[in-house]
Amino acid sequence: MPTNTLLKALTEGGVGSRRKMADAIKKGKISVNGTIAENFRQPVNIDTDHILLDGQSFKLKAAQSIYLMLNKPEGVLCTTSDERGRGTILDILPEKYRHLRLYPVGRLDMDSTGLLILTNDGSLTYQLTHPRFEHEKEYLVQIEGRLQPQEKQRLERGVKLEDGMTHPALIKEMHSSPYNYSITIHEGKKRQIRRMFANLGYRVIALKRIRMGNLILSNLREGETRPLTGREIKSLLK
Repeated sequence: MPTNTLLKALTEGGVGSRRKMADAIKKGKISVNGTIAENFRQPVNIDTDHILLDGQSFKLKAAQSIYLMLNKPEGVLCTTSDERGRGTILDILPEKYRHLRLYPVGRLDMDSTGLLILTNDGSLTYQLTHPRFEHEKEYLVQIEGRLQPQEKQRLERGVKLEDGMTHPALIKEMHSSPYNYSITIHEGKKRQIRRMFANLGYRVIALKRIRMGNLILSNLREGETRPLTGREIKSLLK
């Protein structure tokens, strides 16, 4: 049954912007089955409920679920807007995707690169970002020098940051320039990997995410985008 909250149904259904629809609900301009709507989160069925705006009927469209993989370049903000006018991920998306209310799943800081998923599917976003689902995220890391065996063990066991202990991680030494380590985690504290290495006195020079769950960046070039396949989407939702 195609149910949704009223405000989300109105915005995704193409009636108007979130701000305009929220204002319309506040002013009592929206009715559902003959009753003035007062709650943004009122559940509605877009196929059976009769929704009016200023007494006018309209047909809500079901939002198409979109799933994209992006190889984020360095220097691009992992957000959809910036008050300072800096470049965001929306600026590098193909034009046909820029106005579809897509949001990044998880974050990469401005100086980091690699795999990013953009979608309008809230359930997928929740599953990939909530720690209890334990979706692995793998990164390539470049630092100056090499970890001592005991330092590698500390990272693998977990290190104490200002916002708590990190969960155990998997660290592998790499010999592919410029990266010298691979690290796999399943949580997502802000700038976590940079802070983990800084805790041991190492500065991360370059950081690239190459995997989320079973989804691998592979040979997608920086700045390029591609839709996920049905099989890839299913593997992420498991």
